[in-house]
Parts: sequence; C-alpha cells; structure tokens
Amino acid sequence: MSHILYVTLIFILSVELIIGNLGNTFMALVNILDWVKKRKISSVDQILTALAISRIILIWSLIAHLLVSSIYRTLVIPGKVMRIIKIFWTVTNHFSIWFATCLSIFYFLKIANFSSYIFLYLKWRVKKVVLVTFLISLLILVLNILIINTHIDVWIDGYEANVSFSAITGNLAEFSRLVLLVNTMFTLTPLTVSLTMFLLLIFSLWRHLKNMQHNAKGSRDVSTTAHIKALHTVVTFLLLYMIFFLSLLSLC
Repeated sequence: MSHILYVTLIFILSVELIIGNLGNTFMALVNILDWVKKRKISSVDQILTALAISRIILIWSLIAHLLVSSIYRTLVIPGKVMRIIKIFWTVTNHFSIWFATCLSIFYFLKIANFSSYIFLYLKWRVKKVVLVTFLISLLILVLNILIINTHIDVWIDGYEANVSFSAITGNLAEFSRLVLLVNTMFTLTPLTVSLTMFLLLIFSLWRHLKNMQHNAKGSRDVSTTAHIKALHTVVTFLLLYMIFFLSLLSLC
C-alpha cells in the first residue's frame, strides 16, 4: 500500500472515530433522556440506542487496541492482553453490525409494502422477527469467538515455543489481518441481509412511485418520505462500514 493511501485511510478512520463517538453519544443521550422523561421508548428507539451504545464501545475498544499496539510495537504482546483485545473487539464489532442489521430489518418490515403472505406474516410480527434475528446473532457470536480463541491459542503457543510462525501468521501484523479476515467472514451474513433489505426497499419505493402516477397526489407523500429516510439509513451504514473496514485494514 502506498504511503499516501495509507495516510489517507488513517485520516478517514480518525475522522470517523471522532464524528462517530460524538454522534453516537448524542443519539444515545437524547434517547435515554427521552426514555426517562416519558417512561417509555419505541422499538426503533430501543434499537437505535443499543446501536449507538455498541458503536461507542466499539470506537473506544479500537482506540485501546491502537494504544496497546503502539506500546508493544517493538515487544511481543502478552498472551492474555492479546486474548482480551481480540475477543473484546470481536464482541463489540459483532453487536454494532447486528444491531444495524436489526434496524434495517425493522425499517423494511415497517415501511415496505408487498402483498406476499410471507411478508405480511413477518410484518405483523416485526418485533419477534427482530428478536429472533438477535438471538441467532448470539449463536454466530459464540462460534466466532471459539474460532478466534483457537487462532489466539495457536499464536501464543507459537511464540512460547519460539518457533517460526510464518506458516500461520508470519508476524503480529499478519496475525491481526487473519483475525480481521475471520471477523469479516462472520459479518458477511448481516451485511448481506442489510444489502437485501436495501434492494427490497428500493423495489418497494419504485412500485409505490409507479402507483402514485395514477393518483392525484404528489410524489412526496408520507410513504415515499419514509422509504427515502430508511434508504438513507441503510446506505449510510453500508458505506461507513466499508470505509471503516478499509481504513482499519490499513493499520493491521
């Protein structure tokens, strides 16, 4: 990777960390204060609050990871420290992505308009669908942690035995890429779901606008506005995650 691209990605990552921390903190505080004031909170605000908190923790875990990496730049990171860093990062990254996926599912079932019996069945049980999705994500998280933990054990054994580790990782940076690759493979499912919700929302909006042409109303009714807001949310999540991943990859 060229030096200019490396610096650019680090700059983008730094900006995302600052803006993301401030934005998510503000969102979480507003929703929590509103919850305390009204003694109730809507389903979408629950997901948004959980998503904001998970992203705040993810950002600070990444900052801690960078600090530890800089401290041990010329030393071998202790096995316990490595295990804590990698597993904590895996957990926070998992919840951040899956809460965003649950949000995209919620928006899709609440806003989209299809006559399919399966869609209507899921639409009437949107809360249960989101809950089941979250429970499934916990099972995936357990499997992810088990695999990451296995790689960490191999890495620790390799260094304790003072044996060349080139066959598996080569060095600490390559090992970090391996862990990042494993975590990325486990994020393909939620990203695929979010992308599918995005495409279905576009199709639903296209059908809605097509039907609107036969009516006297303008093109920007309540349903159209809701579709567009949901699409903005999903697109923002997908783009920011891709940029975040590329920037993070440059640091490994």
